[in-house]
Amino acid sequence: MAGMRTPPTWANWLRRIAFGAVLVVLAVVGGTAFRVWQVARENDRTPADVIVVLGAAQYNGKPSGIFTARLEKARQLYDAGVAKTVVTAGGKKAADNFTEAAAGARWLTQHGVPASATLAVGEGSDTLRSLRAVADQVQARGWHTAVLVSDPWHSYRARTMAADLGLDAWTAPTHSGPIVQERVTQVRYIFRETGALLFYELTKSPADELFDTFMG
Repeated sequence: MAGMRTPPTWANWLRRIAFGAVLVVLAVVGGTAFRVWQVARENDRTPADVIVVLGAAQYNGKPSGIFTARLEKARQLYDAGVAKTVVTAGGKKAADNFTEAAAGARWLTQHGVPASATLAVGEGSDTLRSLRAVADQVQARGWHTAVLVSDPWHSYRARTMAADLGLDAWTAPTHSGPIVQERVTQVRYIFRETGALLFYELTKSPADELFDTFMG
């Protein structure tokens, strides 16, 4: 009869399902990217048991520009009384003489933080393994709250991992240094962290090396 609608074919149903799946993926990716951007803007200076500085590259004991920016932010938080102990995190590559944690702790003591107020946890080759080692050391001392210091775009992933490891953590990222100076760099790192966080949420595995290679 004229005016009757033709029932959808299997091909039409498959196209609708595919379209819906694409919309869901876009919503998840977009929502995650927004949270990465949103948390990057936070600067929570609520007092905690410890300040945790996530490691970055160091060169024979000298922190890179990215790592130095994180350490400077941790020093400011310590001076402001946010916590009495600064934990530096990060292991080393096979050929390195220093762990990232040791290089960070040395920088802090050279810039006015008492050695007795630092705790170097030199284990872990990625964010998850470094935070797992930190959580073990922190919790063994009866501490449970932490302010995480890293780059803005790294903060949401680090906070998510810390919570999964049993730490009550919030973030006070650095807003200086090479990563935050140019808009193109900011967009690049938001993209990287969005992918790395989604990978972690799906697998509970680190993706630092995978995404570092992909991003060049």
